[in-house]
Amino acid sequence: MPSFPLLEAIFIFLLSGVRPSHPLQEVHVSRETIGKISVASKMIRCSAAVDVLFLIDGSYSVGKGSFERSKHFAVTVCDALDIGPERVRVGALQFGSVPRLEFPLDSFSSPREVKANMKSMVFNWKRVVLTHPATCYRTTCPGACDSQPCQNGGTCVPEGLDRYHCLCPPAFGGEADCAPKLSPECRIDVLFLLASSAGTTLEGFLRAKAFVKRFVQASLGEDSRARVGVARYSGELMVAVPVGEYQDVPDLLRSLDGISFGGGATLTGGALRQAAERGFGSAARTGQDRPRRVVVLLTESPSQDDVAGPARRARARELLLLGVGTEAMRAELEEITGSPERVLVYTGPHDLFRQTRELQGKLCSRPPPGCQARSLDLVFALDASASVGPENFAWMQSFVRSCALRFDVNPDVTQVGLVVYGGQVRVAFGLDTHATRAAVLRAVSQAPYLGGVGSAGTALLHIHDRVMTVQRGARPGVPKAVVVLTGGLGVEDAAVPVRKLRNNGVSVLVVGVGPVLREALRRLAGPRDSLLHVATYADLRHHQDALLQWICGEAKRPVNLCKPSPCMHEGTCILQNGSYRCECQDGWQGPHCGKRSLRGDAPKARGSPRDPSQQLPRSEHPGR
Repeated sequence: MPSFPLLEAIFIFLLSGVRPSHPLQEVHVSRETIGKISVASKMIRCSAAVDVLFLIDGSYSVGKGSFERSKHFAVTVCDALDIGPERVRVGALQFGSVPRLEFPLDSFSSPREVKANMKSMVFNWKRVVLTHPATCYRTTCPGACDSQPCQNGGTCVPEGLDRYHCLCPPAFGGEADCAPKLSPECRIDVLFLLASSAGTTLEGFLRAKAFVKRFVQASLGEDSRARVGVARYSGELMVAVPVGEYQDVPDLLRSLDGISFGGGATLTGGALRQAAERGFGSAARTGQDRPRRVVVLLTESPSQDDVAGPARRARARELLLLGVGTEAMRAELEEITGSPERVLVYTGPHDLFRQTRELQGKLCSRPPPGCQARSLDLVFALDASASVGPENFAWMQSFVRSCALRFDVNPDVTQVGLVVYGGQVRVAFGLDTHATRAAVLRAVSQAPYLGGVGSAGTALLHIHDRVMTVQRGARPGVPKAVVVLTGGLGVEDAAVPVRKLRNNGVSVLVVGVGPVLREALRRLAGPRDSLLHVATYADLRHHQDALLQWICGEAKRPVNLCKPSPCMHEGTCILQNGSYRCECQDGWQGPHCGKRSLRGDAPKARGSPRDPSQQLPRSEHPGR
């Protein structure tokens, strides 16, 4: 960190209650002085009736770095002032070729407002670069501080075109970006996999390199046990920096600068396969001595080869896959990583650099397990009515995908179904439609938004009659649950269907979304308070663990083998010696009364004899 240069700050004090005067005070400030002011502001404040006007030099000769230091000093001084309409009033003026009043003395009455507006002051001059288009794509280049890399209240000071350092609050002093380093307990090997194809473009590749450099500077300290490697790919994988094979952080940064753009096809699947096989090189130790291994994929271009198979095999090698990309890449990255929670999406270059802290958290966190080994028949019912809208419906789809990823989806463990309702009720897919998690994820993404006026009651009756049945894939003796996601409109008719499902052994959880929990939703809570309130659709992802906890709790409850009844065609289910049997109506036979008797004298299936006169004509019982 460079030493803090001397700083000239000019104040004009307009003392009220005395004859108007304009005393001028010149102060030479060092980093130590600013630290003393910051400490003193915690113990005492100036409460005299005084007006303070900061004159801050914003001319080209000063430069943006000194301008930011001046702002930082002014903000620190404001911490020592008791700012208020009747006490200390503060204003700011920036001068250069033309003076500009940033805000007058009577604009703001609280320290928070003054400091916020002081920090938002913009240096009037920007560097203009007209050469080397590979470095800058616009005549006015963005500054190194434009992405606001300094966290926890730190002030960014640029150093040239693409470098900066942070002036941090005391609690975060010494930390790059004013953010804590990766904990020494976080023992990981990280391979950054950068797309270097024509589809990603040179600009996207340089952006990805800048992100890795920003992450390395902010995350790796002297005591860090995390080791980093970098590879780029297009048609083939090239490991530019093997994991852990560098002397120190500056050496790693120099190696990053030397990685060149490749061009060519985007073969992400092949790159994942090669990364799993040889990406960690000599760092790939075995047994208890092996740290957690992570591949962080940065790409802005869809893959031109299959990614599902290589990603699945990489995860089978106990590699944690994380994805960083644009919104257009979300679906592919979710398929690669196996979870929406392992994907970081950004909207632009500045937003990308803000993902550094979130990536730190994902590298060292392990998601709580779902109820992986529990057998369960699970149906989601999504409100796709006009009151929800297509954008919020997409949030619900993303939430369901996140939940589905936490279950072992196959015919022997967890089956998942999906029903959407609006102007009509539609079964997007039944319990026995998809036998793999990947198929369920694709089908959830393809579920239609319907519009119209929704009726939760009609949807729940449809689930009771046509989804949670043996003939539609429901399994006898397996816990069953329905999760309804709704904005709260159209649930007035749902009380009776919910009770009918619960009486038939099906657990029902209602997730109500909106700022106010409607009374109609409260009435659906049931005996075990099966109601979850979420403020907005975007907040659904924060309630995933609560939903999974409820589902897993219901999956552990004892089941009644006859609820819902596995017997078809009005057969009667009878519990018997830890199992069940079906007594069939005349004309039906089989373990679940699913087969029609072909002759009038055919043997009855496990049932008591009935009067032949009660047998209905064949045409009234459509065969299966």
